Amino acid sequence: MTSDATATESTRVEFRHEPAQSRYSLRINEETVGFADYTVTGPDVLFTHVEVDPARRGENLASRLVEQALDDVRTRTELTVVPVCPYVVRWIDKHAEYQDLLTRGR
Repeated sequence: MTSDATATESTRVEFRHEPAQSRYSLRINEETVGFADYTVTGPDVLFTHVEVDPARRGENLASRLVEQALDDVRTRTELTVVPVCPYVVRWIDKHAEYQDLLTRGR
């Protein structure tokens, strides 16, 4: 499932939810450049790891990936988000509009 796709003249950015791998991925021009791994445990989705290709760091890709993943969780599920990965913890701390995902269903 593609959660977002943006095309320009030379660059195609695609966000994918890959449930069989418990992963959201970010692809640029058909190459995976980042991913966010998660685990579903009961009513919770634990985001355990986010990684972006070191050559692509500084392009705000990890932030875009986390935002897309959380938006997908918000719209597709009623799961409570549990940020385990330090990057996801910091990202949610900086984006107050996502705080409700931490407590919904509780």
